[in-house]
Amino acid sequence: MSTRTGLSIPSVGASFAVPDVEADAEKSAEAENTYILRPIFQQRFRPSTVKDCIHDVLKEELTNAEYIPEEMPQLTKHLSETIKDKLKEMGFDRYKMVVQVVIGEQRGEGVFMAARCFWDADTDNYVHDVFMNESLFCIVAAFGCFYY
Repeated sequence: MSTRTGLSIPSVGASFAVPDVEADAEKSAEAENTYILRPIFQQRFRPSTVKDCIHDVLKEELTNAEYIPEEMPQLTKHLSETIKDKLKEMGFDRYKMVVQVVIGEQRGEGVFMAARCFWDADTDNYVHDVFMNESLFCIVAAFGCFYY
């Protein structure tokens, strides 16, 4: 405190920070939109390669599988996660992958499965595959939707 003519005036402290222009430029560069409206050719959702990937997983996991109703919820979750992870490894950048797995008991009956989607036919696509053994059938549908 300083006193002048008998008055007491408190001293005030202030600090100033100079903004780091380079750090701000790096942060804004990371958050900028890329404005990519279409995937590049190498990263397009290719149904033929996706179907091969799905078929390989189903063949590996279900060749000797038995239909046991209590175990099917865990098996469908495991298959869908495995397929989704394999599809992500294939390098479909900016694609949202949706994998649906249906497993049923093989009784010689017919089953129909349908899906409807509202999407961009230029960038989005889907593929399905069916696997059957003596005990069960499995239908997998994988949808690839491009993020704009």
